[in-house]
Order: sequence, then structure tokens, then C-alpha cells
Amino acid sequence: MTTGFERDPDDFARGARAAIVYPDLGGSTRDAEARLEETAGLALAIGVDVVEKVSFRLRQPKPGTLIGSGQVEALAETVRDKELQLAVFDAALTPVQQRNLEKALECKVIDRTGLILEIFGERARTAEGRLQVELAHLDYQAGRLVRSWTHLERQRGGFGFLGGPGETQIEADRRLIRDRMARLKRELDQVSRTRGLHRERRQRAPWPVIALVGYTNAGKSTLFNRLTGADVMAENLLFATLDPTLRQVSLPGIDKAILSDTVGFVSELPTQLVAAFKATLEEVISADLLIHVRDIAHPDSEAQRADVEKVLGEIGVAVETPRFEAWNKLDLLDEERREAVLAVAAERADVMPVSAVTGEGVEALVDAVAAQLTAGHRRYTIALDPADGAGAAWLHQHGEVLDQRVEGDEVVYEVRMAPRDYERFEVRAGG
Repeated sequence: MTTGFERDPDDFARGARAAIVYPDLGGSTRDAEARLEETAGLALAIGVDVVEKVSFRLRQPKPGTLIGSGQVEALAETVRDKELQLAVFDAALTPVQQRNLEKALECKVIDRTGLILEIFGERARTAEGRLQVELAHLDYQAGRLVRSWTHLERQRGGFGFLGGPGETQIEADRRLIRDRMARLKRELDQVSRTRGLHRERRQRAPWPVIALVGYTNAGKSTLFNRLTGADVMAENLLFATLDPTLRQVSLPGIDKAILSDTVGFVSELPTQLVAAFKATLEEVISADLLIHVRDIAHPDSEAQRADVEKVLGEIGVAVETPRFEAWNKLDLLDEERREAVLAVAAERADVMPVSAVTGEGVEALVDAVAAQLTAGHRRYTIALDPADGAGAAWLHQHGEVLDQRVEGDEVVYEVRMAPRDYERFEVRAGG
């Protein structure tokens, strides 16, 4: 059975005229305008043309349509008058609510989860990323089954949430979905095992791992590029980075560390995505230190911080994992706000104000991170034969050489390093 508004998914997504609808149930840490702006930004990320933004205050959600009948009628009139093709609800819709709203509005309806999944479908670049997104997509759509599943055999950006529903063969579809999900989980298990082996190898090295985390569009990739000299995609877009990126960096007193750039978090991140991206987020779970990058110029910066901390807890990051907050985008603050932010940051040892764009404060952040990672290091006096170039190189690589001097027929080094590295050096010297 069709509803009269089917069209090719690709044509529908790019340039679709849309309304953003926020059903305000109360209790949110953000005001309605902020929610509408964020969801409009999400829609913009997949090329949707946001024509209208509407919020409805609800005393109680309606089981059939979420919003009240009068609100549905008013929205349907807006859809007709402005010739809209899409309504994006900044809420979680049940399959029944989605279908009822599509019939009443006579346009395609997607919810927040569907919108985020569509973005992830377009943005994932690696094979692993594509597997994770497809698994999340299938999990989300399994209970909906409002369209045929021919897209499973088609390679394209995104997964066609914005396409119209077609005829369904529910039992066959469910079997297809279950089989495909089982296959994807097996492949992702293999990815997880491979990542685990890589982590074990790094830990034996041992090199500290530093993970950048934060709300989407907080500036993680820009800071990552600043710290590593890499060229990771960094744009003023929500979810510009999906696939994890690892780079080697040098820090004061640490010859080699691994810096990881991760997918950005967002409020009400779909549970399907948290589960699907577990393999990627394991880099965060096992990190020696987290840098929580915050957009300090954003009006909802504090609420975004709470959202990130919530997701970190959900994926199993230990509360005792050392972390810094990098209060980013100082360059966007006016003088009064800047002075206030700097004053608050000065009172906290775990906060470093920075601008990833201009580089302001980045050196101080690097020094603070290095100091944290080397906090347990001790000072050792080590004498080497002048001909032991390999030993001298080892000391420079694994510790911070504070001083070196010639005493008789030996070269004496004053080195600060981790006790475990000193033990490794002793084993080497003994061998």
C-alpha cells in the first residue's frame, strides 16, 4: 500500500524542503530554540532545506501521534502551505506514531534517531564505519518495516530513511534483517578482536593513549590536526568525523604517545549507535587519559558536557580515568565573556582554555597532559659507556633527559622516567 509521496531516496534527501518539529515535554536542560537549532544543524548536515521550525508544548504525549490533534492539523496546514516534503521530529517516534503522522501530514516523517542514522550512513568512510552504521540502522528499522529492503544490496551514501515506504513482505524482511544483523555482528566481532590485538601491542610498547572526546562540532578534529599536523576532515558540521583516527605524537618527556580522534557525541545519541560503535569507542575506554573538548562559546556548553559524560559512563569509561577539559573556541568569545571564562578556568587544575584554530593555549594543554602522564615518573642517575649509543638513544626515547655529563670514562645521564621503563632498562643493561 502506498501513501502518494514516494520518490527516489537520493532525490528526497538532498534539498528536501523540511520542517523541524520539537515536541517540548518539559524537563530538558536546553530551551526549545536551542533544540530546534541543533536539529536544524543535523538536517543541514545531509543537505535538507530547513524551511520551518516549530515547537509544540505538550502536557502529555499522545500514543497515536505524540502531539495533539490540533497541533497535527496546524502542522499539516504548514506542510501544505509551504509545500514541505519532510517533517523531522526532534523526539523518538514509535513506528505507529511515524505512520500516523505521515498519513496526517501527507509528507515523509523521520525522528531524531532516523536523522542521526542517516547522517552516519552518509559520513562513514571506512569499511568498519559502514558496518557499524548499517548494524545500527537495521536494529532501528527492524520494528518499523515500512519499506522494502532492496537497499541492502545497493551501495550508496546513507540508507534511504528519507525515501518513501513501499510494499513489505514482513516475515521475509524480518528474516533478511536478522540474517544480515548476525553477519554484521560477526564481522564487527572480528574488528573488535583485531583492535584488541593492536591495543595489546601498544600497551606492551608501552605508549600512552590519549583520546579526544566531546560533543559533535566541538572542534576535536581541528585540535587533533593542530596537535599532530594531520589533515583530518574538520568542518563546521555536526558529525564531520565518524571513523576513528590514530596518530603518533611527541610530548615533553614522552617520546611517543598515541592520540585518538573519535566520533562526536550528541544529546540523546541513539542507543543503536552507542552499541554499534562499541568497537570504535573501545579506544576511549582503554585510554590512559581523556581530553574532553568543549565548545565553550556555545550557549548550551554545560548541557553538552553533561551529555558527553553520560555517554562515557554508558560505554564503560572508568570515572578515575584522568581527564582534562579543553575549553575550545576562545577566539569566538567577546572580551567580557572571554575574561569570565579565563577566570573560571584559572580556578580549576583540570581545565585548559584553548583555541584550536589560532593555537592559543594549545602548548599549555600539551604541557599539562605530559605532566599528568609523567606524574608517577622518578629521577634516575644512569652511567653509560660513551660507545653505548643504543643505550643513550633508549633513554632519550623512553624518558626525559634532564642533564648529561662526562665523569671519567663514563657519560652520566640524569633521566626522569616511569619506574617500569627504568626496570626495562635495567633488564636491557643486565642482558
